[in-house]
Amino acid sequence: MGTLFMSKSIIDPARSSAVELSNDEIARYSRHLIMPEVTLEGQKRIKAASVLCIGTGGLGSPIALYLAAAGIGRIGLVDFDTVDFSNLQRQILHGTTDVGRKKINSAKDTIKSINPNVQVDLHDCFFTSENAAQIVAPYDIVIDGTDNFPTRYLSNDICVFQKKPNIYGSIFRFDGQCTVFAPHLGGPCYRCLYPEPPPPGMVPSCAEGGVLGVLPGIIGVMQAIEAIKLIVGIGDPLIGRLMTFDALKMSFREFKPRRDPKCPVCGENPAITELIDYDTFCGIPQAAAAEEAESPVPEITVEELQAKLQSGEKITLIDVREQFEWDIARIPGAKLIPLGDLHSRMSELDSADTIYLQCKSGVRSANALRELQGAGFSKLFNVAGGILAWADRIDPSVAKY
Repeated sequence: MGTLFMSKSIIDPARSSAVELSNDEIARYSRHLIMPEVTLEGQKRIKAASVLCIGTGGLGSPIALYLAAAGIGRIGLVDFDTVDFSNLQRQILHGTTDVGRKKINSAKDTIKSINPNVQVDLHDCFFTSENAAQIVAPYDIVIDGTDNFPTRYLSNDICVFQKKPNIYGSIFRFDGQCTVFAPHLGGPCYRCLYPEPPPPGMVPSCAEGGVLGVLPGIIGVMQAIEAIKLIVGIGDPLIGRLMTFDALKMSFREFKPRRDPKCPVCGENPAITELIDYDTFCGIPQAAAAEEAESPVPEITVEELQAKLQSGEKITLIDVREQFEWDIARIPGAKLIPLGDLHSRMSELDSADTIYLQCKSGVRSANALRELQGAGFSKLFNVAGGILAWADRIDPSVAKY
């Protein structure tokens, strides 16, 4: 089967024709230049192109690394976070010595070490409705490497409005997916596939559910490939094609989502013609308000818990995490009853006892507390901050994950 070609590059020919490559750049990109699908002209398009990467984490790392190595002339990085030890298993833009640094600063240093010819723009901020239009405007392509729904809908909408390709990727545990949203090029947008966001908390994040460290490398590289194809003007891009990947089966599947003529953003009669409040659209303030409206959860600090344990007082401390988390770290004296097993194991608890509930950060244990309240238990306390707070403030030898 021969190579498939697009009708044209998304890069204005006048821009790429004005670009020159130095002898050093010709040597650097020589393996591109000798490919008949790329040649000198294609490499000049790559150098003339600009790409905005939203996020410099698991997906953003391989995206930025490979685009920089390929010779993209200008790369914009949007991120507000700092490097944490838990990032290093997959976020290969950053190293051990970068822990505590701003991710965009670490990312820029790594990119420049790979290719000093790349212009790197830093946007040290949240990507919001207030700044999205200004941030996106100078770039040819947007690549979404984020893991939250408000940003996904925001990046989709601004790309539809500004007629920019939006290269989407997502990862979770062993599964990933990638596509190119570009209604102006004949394909669907993100809202055509997902008209409504899931309820807050319904889809766990990587921090909650985990992710195989290698997986974002696969999906991020796919996103980078799609950017190069659009820029050079070759191949069959993932416009109107959603590619999914199962790392455990080492298998790919392709789906062909269609553009929705009733889509509120890219449809025939769009109802949304400007950026909106995406947190509200995704139900985040409503979920927070609903949680606050519930009766407050009785809490105990880790310092208070330590004092009770040291006093010799007989207490019931229930850890509602999963077995594999318990195997990593635990608080001495705790008993493991995973949240999913709580209903069937309530008979192991005495409602006359004072029961302290603990998880990783305090969220699941608060849910467990409410479940026990609903079953008639009354002497209940949530350990605020969970085992992470215990490791930070009581026992630094406890492993954090």
